[in-house]
Amino acid sequence: MIMTDKKRRKRKLVVGGKFYSKKGDSVECSRVSCPKCGKGVYMAKHKGRTTCGKCGYTEFASATKNAEKQ
Repeated sequence: MIMTDKKRRKRKLVVGGKFYSKKGDSVECSRVSCPKCGKGVYMAKHKGRTTCGKCGYTEFASATKNAEKQ
């Protein structure tokens, strides 16, 4: 088997452009930073919770909604 005969797939480089929005002259991030890890580590949005992929910190949506009501 010759390695040059295989087709090489080109992959698109996805930079977090969909997580940022431009408002006027400033750029804002739509994701929430992890309170334990600090700035630069963002939490993933799941159904009913947000989770940090680095440290595992989790915030549940039902707990935050109840806290906002009180």
